[in-house]
Amino acid sequence: MSSEELKLNVEKALEEIRPFLQSDGGDISLLSIENDKLVRVQLQGACVGCSVNQMTLKSGVEMTIKKYAPQIEEVVNIEV
Repeated sequence: MSSEELKLNVEKALEEIRPFLQSDGGDISLLSIENDKLVRVQLQGACVGCSVNQMTLKSGVEMTIKKYAPQIEEVVNIEV
């Protein structure tokens, strides 16, 4: 899978997750993919500072991204 295909797959995963985050007043954006293994995202809106966001990130976001792009090893949230 090329880096471009990988990025498209990660974006598809985020599109699947986005409605759940938006229903809680939040959002997510893709910042970068490093070495085709590490995805950096930024939680936004109500998701920032939410005590549940690390759990959401690991269980929801990372799991969904890995479904679309199995070679991804980790997803991290970069806070502003």
